[in-house]
Amino acid sequence: MTIRVLLADDQALLRSAFRVLVDSEPDMEVVGEASDGAEAVRLAKESGADVVLMDIRMPGTDGLAATRLISADPSLARVRVVILTTFEVDDYVVRSLRAGASGFLGKGSEPEELLNAIRVAAGGEALLSPAATKGLIARFLAQGDGDDGRDPARSDRLGALTGREREVLVQVAGGHSNDEIAERLEVSPLTVKTHVNRAMAKLGARDRAQLVVIAYESGLVRPRTD
Repeated sequence: MTIRVLLADDQALLRSAFRVLVDSEPDMEVVGEASDGAEAVRLAKESGADVVLMDIRMPGTDGLAATRLISADPSLARVRVVILTTFEVDDYVVRSLRAGASGFLGKGSEPEELLNAIRVAAGGEALLSPAATKGLIARFLAQGDGDDGRDPARSDRLGALTGREREVLVQVAGGHSNDEIAERLEVSPLTVKTHVNRAMAKLGARDRAQLVVIAYESGLVRPRTD
């Protein structure tokens, strides 16, 4: 199946480079280009895109607002957004995850990393680049809104999870893959996948990236202070 990719960046030269890279892959195709967030939202609806590569800083409607609009639109529930950012150590990273992005990647990443990001996002997984350590995510979640970052409503919703689902959620927040979680909890990867899917359904999460945010915002996982 071909992955349909939408490029959203206000720099035409970057869009051109990304187009050449994506179109060179047999399992991908670029289905549209947007120079601002509003256009990205419109094309996400019209092009049937699976993945949007979204720049944050764009004129008018920025990438963050566009990501929020896409993730809030039921008709675009299958669309995944990967944020492209110049500075990975930036509070925009966590704000983008809160807005509904499936992950983020630095613009200085290697071509193979970008292509892998598209495939991972299209597969419904979360993509956090190597520079996005657990500690970095946690610190920004803790300070993002000027408070401890916790959401009481989401804390209450954790009560719907079984003990095992909570265990798995903690492991997901730690950045571990299904195979790694399976090994840690001594269960099969299929069992882990089942628990992850059930946790996503109960917590209203679009993907694993949203589970990471919920785990921190609910207080289930505490931010690192080191």
